Amino acid sequence: MAVLCSIVGLPGQRVAMLFPARLTLRQRSNILLFVRILSMAALSRLPSALMSHRAFKDALYAQFARLGHALASPKRIELLDLLSQGEKTVEQLAAYGSTPVKNTSAHLRALRQARLVDTRKNGTHVFYRLADGHVEAFLRAFQALGQKRLAEVEQITMLFLHSHDELQPVTHVELRRRLRDGSATVIDVRPREEYEAGHIPGALSMPLAEVKRRMKELPKSREVIAYCRGPYCVYSLDAVTLLRKRGYRARRAAEGLPDWRLAGMPVATGAD
Repeated sequence: MAVLCSIVGLPGQRVAMLFPARLTLRQRSNILLFVRILSMAALSRLPSALMSHRAFKDALYAQFARLGHALASPKRIELLDLLSQGEKTVEQLAAYGSTPVKNTSAHLRALRQARLVDTRKNGTHVFYRLADGHVEAFLRAFQALGQKRLAEVEQITMLFLHSHDELQPVTHVELRRRLRDGSATVIDVRPREEYEAGHIPGALSMPLAEVKRRMKELPKSREVIAYCRGPYCVYSLDAVTLLRKRGYRARRAAEGLPDWRLAGMPVATGAD
């Protein structure tokens, strides 16, 4: 705001009076974007010799803070997690996140302004995706930090996941070994479009909604390992619960496809 004030030649209080007191989320986002553009334009015109150390640090950390603003909403973090499975429309994201389309669109706009997501158009549809692999790695590191530093994360995980499943989840190392020696059947219980966007080679696509109907396709002579979106995804938990009730030996994977990919494991695409 200080840079904007200097550009328009008005004190801060008078600049603030230029804008209505009550603004929609979209109007506020547009104003913030306008201010950032003006600020960066003003800084780019300054000779490097005239920029003080303080101005340099303030400008630099203001840009880093844009990421903090983008991640300040739980729903935005969930949207990034959903997009780590593959590109999706705003309607799909709204359905998966149980959030109105209008709110989801506003959250996606904030993520795009922080350069965390990109888009592509296909006819009348707009598809959102993570900007690149660095965003996916950042998201997983962010979640790992929360797991390590916030006791509440572990408590919530224990309360829900561990209380519903006392068996030790399968690690990626064990999962890869079991795939190689053929001692287990691995199923991907995510929606089919996510499987086609990327999956563990050798895994069978069996979305959670189809498990009860299709479980006869799975041999009971081998243990079934189910994986889904990540360590906090409940699809695999629900799948192994159904399978165990029908007499199958079943366990869930400790992590999901994004974690498998970040570990440098091979990823396949397309249908079965």
